[in-house]
Amino acid sequence: MVLLHVKRGDESQFLLQAPGSTELEELTVQVTRVYNGRLKVQRLCSAPNEKMKQVIKKTIEEAKAIISKKQVEASVCVTMEMVKDALDQLRGAVMIVYPMGLPPYDPIRMEFEDKEDLSGTQAGLSVIKESEAQLWWAAKELRRTKKLADYVGKNEKTKIIVKIQQRGQGAPAREPVISSEEQKQLMLYYHRRQEELKKLEENDDDSCLNSPWADNTALKRHFHGVNDIKWRPR
Repeated sequence: MVLLHVKRGDESQFLLQAPGSTELEELTVQVTRVYNGRLKVQRLCSAPNEKMKQVIKKTIEEAKAIISKKQVEASVCVTMEMVKDALDQLRGAVMIVYPMGLPPYDPIRMEFEDKEDLSGTQAGLSVIKESEAQLWWAAKELRRTKKLADYVGKNEKTKIIVKIQQRGQGAPAREPVISSEEQKQLMLYYHRRQEELKKLEENDDDSCLNSPWADNTALKRHFHGVNDIKWRPR
């Protein structure tokens, strides 16, 4: 299974596994559904009023943990089944709070029924239509007419960083050669190295005082012929 680290821009979203033989048409739709599904869970977790939040607080925390970006750090892959599970948990909690059901115009009900209207909202800008989604890797668009293996080879243990993009937005920015954490460690190393070199230079400056040419009486002793005289007890 090829491990895909999915990003939007420079921001990590989730990990996903897929066989190299997967058609990219299918994979693009799969990635887009998980991506949009996570956005729906996030919207539902932020939409309840204060009264509802107190009642379903634990459920909200559990649902948010399932689709959290921290799953990337924990090396946990996110599937559409996990996203559906988070939605089902929220749906069950809402039914407990509102056993008679929510009115048709309620935004939470509209979210559950996939009738939400996000036009003109900031949240709407994050959603990507399945038909207009593009996956990019190594500055190349992964064409839907090909298979994943056509780009990454037959090594099923490959890990790649894939960026999801709306068609027409152009190629996403390339990944940096080193990560921000690696860059931080590198800068720290060079700083320590400079400090060490500075101390060495200071030590060298001090040691030169012990050199013959730094001795103020050396020239006088030279002319008196007492340069190499060594005193020993008889």
